[in-house]
Amino acid sequence: MAGIQRPGYYDRQHRQSPALIRARRPYLLKNALLGAGITAFAFGIYAYTLTVVGQDEFEDVRVPDTPVARGEKK
Repeated sequence: MAGIQRPGYYDRQHRQSPALIRARRPYLLKNALLGAGITAFAFGIYAYTLTVVGQDEFEDVRVPDTPVARGEKK
């Protein structure tokens, strides 16, 4: 029913109530540190991958001297 308000953790402007803020406070620092750790791990893998791929000389890839025209078969 539209007229009945149930008590909840958010007010009419969809802001967190003081009770929700108090309930989440013990986990805030741990969650932030875990998120920062996961983000640093992902960026570390990304940087490592770019470094390793950037060092490849592609010596094993055979490149033709002249480009082959489309429709032309060897």
